[in-house]
Amino acid sequence: MSQAAIETSRKVDKYINQFDRVAELRAQPAWLLESRRNALEQLQALGLPTLRDEDWRYTNVAPIARMAFKPALEPQPVDIPPDALNDLLFARVQGPRLVFVNGHYRPELSVLDGLPDGVRFGSLAAALEADEERVRQHLNRLVGTPEHGFTALNQAWFTDGAWVWIPADTCLEQPLQVVHLAGPAAEGLTFCPRNLLVVGDRAHVTLIESYVHAGAQRYFNNALTELQVGDEAHIEHLKFQDESVEGFHIAGLHASLGRACRAFLHSFALGGRISRYNLRVRLAGEGLEAILNGLYLTRGEQLADHHMIVEHAQPHCASHEYFNGILDDRSRGVFHGRILVRPGAQKTDAKQTNKNLLLSDEAQANTKPQLEIYADDVKCTHGATVGQLHPEAIFYLRSRGIGPDTARRMLIHAFAGEIIERVQYEPAREILDQLVWDRLEATSHLAVPA
Repeated sequence: MSQAAIETSRKVDKYINQFDRVAELRAQPAWLLESRRNALEQLQALGLPTLRDEDWRYTNVAPIARMAFKPALEPQPVDIPPDALNDLLFARVQGPRLVFVNGHYRPELSVLDGLPDGVRFGSLAAALEADEERVRQHLNRLVGTPEHGFTALNQAWFTDGAWVWIPADTCLEQPLQVVHLAGPAAEGLTFCPRNLLVVGDRAHVTLIESYVHAGAQRYFNNALTELQVGDEAHIEHLKFQDESVEGFHIAGLHASLGRACRAFLHSFALGGRISRYNLRVRLAGEGLEAILNGLYLTRGEQLADHHMIVEHAQPHCASHEYFNGILDDRSRGVFHGRILVRPGAQKTDAKQTNKNLLLSDEAQANTKPQLEIYADDVKCTHGATVGQLHPEAIFYLRSRGIGPDTARRMLIHAFAGEIIERVQYEPAREILDQLVWDRLEATSHLAVPA
């Protein structure tokens, strides 16, 4: 065995050696246990990413690899009264809500009222017993063979997550919320939430997926979501990440979009010492439109990474990706966006932009937009910018009687507002707008330097 292979093996031994504990958790279908073991083999072969991997060259996950592996396999006693959830970001948004604390479903904190007939909205672990065949049809279907060790780790070790099944022609007026909360007992733990979301043909739904903390500081959240969207559906999926600034967050979204559907996929990343969101979106049907939209705010020593592949597999599809980053102190933002146009995907219309605003001389942004095109009748553009506020823009506002501090605030808020205004669900948009305003007001370099 080569030295590199030995190093890889050592990095994941702690995950391999404890795997039998997963099999002992509860009665599991034979197919699921086999799937877990296959993922474990993939984990052993892949290891965890390093800076030598091209897709991870700007994101050093060594602090995660060095963590002791303490999987949250069983629910811990959690002293979180239901009214404590009122402090969470989207608490004012009405509608059904699933709450998971330290990776485990908490029915006493969840709200399941008001669901239309036929909708499944609950714990994935419970659905594996009550709705096994339907879950089996979709679990791992979009992920397939894991592309890196974190995906394999989730496939092998996940304990619970959200199970959402929206029948065809269902229109939900209120959003469905999935809250993953790191409570006080999460200190030092690793949890692997797994969310499985299936939206039927012509359905209309808003899904809000939140990752927040209440008491824990240092922990590792390794989440994975599969989203299957049917033909002519209308879907808005909003992922909000505000983990502890000492916590680690690696997440993936694997989505397949059906013919003539309309999809809005948002990411708001504010927390975590190291966070990364892997988006894999396949435009699988003709004539659909997808908007991918993201904002990341970092400060201190934070690192926020978005790695995205949008695959145009059918003709007459449009995708537009907009990601903005606002970086302060010594923080870093990473963006890797790739538009992949398959042969035969003619009349593709794809646009990708990444803009980064540096509020400090020590903040850094690494951006790499890409086009990979195998069809000849397409319209594809991409671009990226990294810089500070333009003095001309500040001068323009000051020449109209606006003070320097206010001018900077207006420009920075407008920069964030480009992303927030694309959120379709108005109550969520208003809440995000206020939160981002408050966070930016607390930013240390918002004022004009002396």
